[in-house]
Amino acid sequence: MKLLKTSSLLLLVILFISCNNTVNGQVPKTVKTAFKNKYPSEKNPNWEKDSHGNFEAHFKKDGKKYRADFSPKGNWIETELSINKEDLPKAIKQVINNKFKDEDITEVEYVQSATKGIFYDVEFKQKGKNKDVEFRENGQIIN
Repeated sequence: MKLLKTSSLLLLVILFISCNNTVNGQVPKTVKTAFKNKYPSEKNPNWEKDSHGNFEAHFKKDGKKYRADFSPKGNWIETELSINKEDLPKAIKQVINNKFKDEDITEVEYVQSATKGIFYDVEFKQKGKNKDVEFRENGQIIN
């Protein structure tokens, strides 16, 4: 009976560990090389795999937390930096005050994207899934 309990506990621990999204040992060399080329001074990022199959490198630079996304082939997708809503450009704050004044902001990110360039991603709280609105620095909504 004791062996059965011990075996069951061990199985649960193994299942818990295997469900974790951390993939440090399973990141393709092309992805690691692409990260190193883009961020040569960053030595030891934490890696995760997202729901789209892309690899996310989590790292700190100048004391700030970044997340850089790469495709399985090593193509850089985007890099995000969480910022305070007070740090949004004035033009974006004006649009939010005019169009979204009754909505609560849950997250703000400064994003550098391979396809969209630089933009700000503002997440508004909604029932169910939150709503993301992407802005150019001049306040233009791009999505």
